[in-house]
Amino acid sequence: MNGVVETFPALDAIPGIRARFFGRIPDLALRQERSKAMALLAPRHKQLLVQEGLGDYPFVTAEQVHGNQIAVVDDTKSLSPIRGADGLLTHHRGMTIGIYVADCAPVWVVTRDGVAGALLHSGKKGTELSIITRGISLFGHLRGYHPKDLIVVIGPCIRPPCYEVDFADEIRIQAERAGVLSIHDDRICTACHPDLYYSYRKEQGLTGRMLATLTLLPR
Repeated sequence: MNGVVETFPALDAIPGIRARFFGRIPDLALRQERSKAMALLAPRHKQLLVQEGLGDYPFVTAEQVHGNQIAVVDDTKSLSPIRGADGLLTHHRGMTIGIYVADCAPVWVVTRDGVAGALLHSGKKGTELSIITRGISLFGHLRGYHPKDLIVVIGPCIRPPCYEVDFADEIRIQAERAGVLSIHDDRICTACHPDLYYSYRKEQGLTGRMLATLTLLPR
C-alpha cells in the first residue's frame, strides 16, 4: 500500500503492459452520491493517467451493472462506457481499459506474453455469476490461450470481518478450478483502510470510486 497510485509486481513483470490502481485522493471531499463524486474524480483521474504516462491513450470503461457480461474491445472507437458490461477484454495495443470500484474487487487477467488482457468488476453478485470463469474462458475462445497461460491479480476489496461474504476468496477458488496456476492477492480490505481507499459500505454509499486500469502499450 503506497498511496494514491499502486502497482502489482506480478503485472509489472509482464512485457508490454502497464497496470495501475488509483486509490483515495486525500484532498478531495467526496461524501456525496455517485454521479457527483464521479464528476469530481474524472479530472483527477485524468491527471493521474497523464502522470503515469498513460494520458495519450484512448480510455474505455464499462457500465458495471453487477452482472457477468464481458465486452471484447478490439478498437479505439468503442463507445465508453460499454453498456451492460462488467468486464473488458482487449488485445488492441495503445489503449487503456478501466473499471471503477469501491469495495468490489478489480481483477486483472493478463496473458503471460502481454498480448491480451482483461479487467473484471467482481463483487458479491459478479462473483456469484462467475464473471472470472467467463473471463478465463474468453481467452481460450477468442485467442486460443490456455488458463495456464494467464496471470490473475485480485486487487483491494472489502473482506471479512468488514463484510459477511469472502468473495475475493471465491474469485481465487474459481480461477483455480478454471486451471489458472498464477493467482495473486495481497488480501487488502478497503473498509479497513479508509485513509487509502473508498468503501461504499463503510461510508454508507456516499463516497468516491477507485480506478483500476490496464494498458497494452504500443510495440
